[in-house]
Amino acid sequence: MFRIKINPGVVGLVFRNGDYKRVITEGKHWVSPLDRLVRYDRSKSFPWPIDLNILLRDDELKSLLEVVDVKDDQIVLQYTNGNLNSVLTPGRYAYWKGVTDWEFKTMDLSKVDITEDINMLVVNRRELVPFVRVCKVESFEKGVLFIDNKKEKILGPGEYYFWKNAQNVTVSKVDLRQVQLEITGQEILTSDKAALRINFMIQYKVVDIQKAVIDNKDYERQLYAMVQLALREYVGTFSLDELLEKKEEIGDYVKNALKEKVVALGVKINDAGVKDVILPGDVKSIMNQVLVAQKQAQANVITRREETASTRSLLNTAKLMEDNEMLYKLKEMEYVEKIADKIGEITVAGNGQVIDQLRSIFTPAK
Repeated sequence: MFRIKINPGVVGLVFRNGDYKRVITEGKHWVSPLDRLVRYDRSKSFPWPIDLNILLRDDELKSLLEVVDVKDDQIVLQYTNGNLNSVLTPGRYAYWKGVTDWEFKTMDLSKVDITEDINMLVVNRRELVPFVRVCKVESFEKGVLFIDNKKEKILGPGEYYFWKNAQNVTVSKVDLRQVQLEITGQEILTSDKAALRINFMIQYKVVDIQKAVIDNKDYERQLYAMVQLALREYVGTFSLDELLEKKEEIGDYVKNALKEKVVALGVKINDAGVKDVILPGDVKSIMNQVLVAQKQAQANVITRREETASTRSLLNTAKLMEDNEMLYKLKEMEYVEKIADKIGEITVAGNGQVIDQLRSIFTPAK
């Protein structure tokens, strides 16, 4: 026999020939040379060396251990001195009592909602990421919670946490802000068989999430189709010229035509209008020619009007000069001045009568 000492916070298990014999705690003990002593730190979990069920037959050892059994549809949050230390998955665990303050919280994963008393800061810890679904609904959104494709409830803005399990959990979120829907490149025939393309837009808001998400499948596609049909119905009743004149009225027609129909989709149309009317190349060329001809005709009218006014002004001037010789001479001098402005050099050749001729211009006739 030999004497051994077990320090505080330590426990010893005595084995002989591989079989468990007894447990020894703090203090001094006699041990046979045939025995094997295995010491364990009581501040840590117990990694049992042989089948735990065999060890637990010893009531003294059993009283020193806290055994945690985790079922298949559970996890256990293991806290050490008040702080989360680890997450226990299905299986069996043993911890020494008396030194460390262990705490164990069992979480039922068979449910979707996290109903257990658990701090949300803990839920966001990386240890729990594999076991938790997180859904965030923004301040401008609402969500519909579906469990196994069945509606459970409407979710307002906030963060929601659900256990991960075999159930199918989805959240369909809807933006409650005003949304713009573009209908581009719609090829439509007018009543006079002119093919054109229209780019159209509507602005709408979801006002009833129950109708939009639950009562209807893909409400946006249905709304898109409704606008397409309303456009074709309206455009097809007018000729190309009539349509271009009434382009601004298309938006009001579509908005009013769909006002009652979109109620079933849970939406409300606030505005609608045409962005572009795109004509085929040949039609565009013809219309450009018509436009050029119209502008040319307008220009000709303006030119004739100006020519008439100019002629009338000249006639009035001539009548005044006919009755007033001095005015006639002033007009002559005005033209001489204009001519002189354009002369750089004068060369006089002849018999000297040029001076007399120039003088006669500025001398009143007798």
